[in-house]
Amino acid sequence: MGAYILRRLALVIPTLIGIMIINFTLVQFVPGGPIEQIIARMEGSGDVFQNISGGGAEVAPMSGGNERYLGSRGLPPEFIAELERQFGFDKPPLQRFLNMMWDYMRLDFGQSYFRSISVIDLVLEKMPVSISLGLWSTLIAYMISIPLGIRKAVRDGTRFDTWTSGAIIVGYAIPGFLFAILLLVLFAGGSYWRIFPLRGLTSENWHELTLVGKVLDYMWHMTLPVLASTISSFATLTLLTKNSFLDEIKKQYVITARAKGLAERRVLYGHVFRNAMLIVIAGFPAIFVSVFFGGSLIIETIFSLDGLGRLGFEAAVARDYPVIFGTLFVFGLIGLVVGILSDLMYVWIDPRIDFETRET
Repeated sequence: MGAYILRRLALVIPTLIGIMIINFTLVQFVPGGPIEQIIARMEGSGDVFQNISGGGAEVAPMSGGNERYLGSRGLPPEFIAELERQFGFDKPPLQRFLNMMWDYMRLDFGQSYFRSISVIDLVLEKMPVSISLGLWSTLIAYMISIPLGIRKAVRDGTRFDTWTSGAIIVGYAIPGFLFAILLLVLFAGGSYWRIFPLRGLTSENWHELTLVGKVLDYMWHMTLPVLASTISSFATLTLLTKNSFLDEIKKQYVITARAKGLAERRVLYGHVFRNAMLIVIAGFPAIFVSVFFGGSLIIETIFSLDGLGRLGFEAAVARDYPVIFGTLFVFGLIGLVVGILSDLMYVWIDPRIDFETRET
């Protein structure tokens, strides 16, 4: 197992570099960079995209044969050159990429272009919100999906299995953002009941509450966002559990255990459970990361939660390259490490699995 882990760890660096190369290259072709954003803000135009859509931005030749930035007419060339130097755009793209990767290898992710804070501090500031959302959504999905999936497998083909499958399919078909809006309309004072808060992770007087009051206030705010982010993973996990149990129940060792007169509950939870839960439990890290990184953007935006998903969206809109590439590097590294952890969980749950025998 040690050799397999070393091989996987050795692949992390080239894979991560490949991810960064692809994204860095794509960003070079996206219009409206940081300098154009600053110029648009100086002119009171909001951002560069309003200029582009409104036709107010023009491109004029610079001395030396280059082109000026959108909306930069009338600004001194010296000022534009100073902006380029401050942002590092006076260097060729290859040199900028190599400098960036060297800094990242030393865990120096730079500072945000438009906020007076380092990228690391910014990520650490927003991470608790996303971790809360991802962790609770994943735990609740497992707590509901595993018992429900087992019951559906035991009662396969019955009316209970049929109507629960219908409900699960409907829940899976509803987009997360649409379900989030529905929850707001129904339970956050949109048009019906004002039971839960409309936005935020805590109340304004949270620091004045007792410990029990803080916990209850936190749970009160997290209820709707967690429900909205759980809906899709809940459906997938339930059907995965059911199918996994059905496959195990049909195997010979289950038939033998029943023939020996063992109680059905002992057969189910003493023999079938461990084997059937292998793929479900071992996939916990990957499911958590998918909820943590994938579904947080829309949910955080709808419920006004200041987390990593919203941070990434705002950084992309503002072309805050240090935040974009810094978070991409960190998230890519976490995703690759989680893949290794998932394999280790397979071995921990079922020692019969041996990745050493796999060919590279």
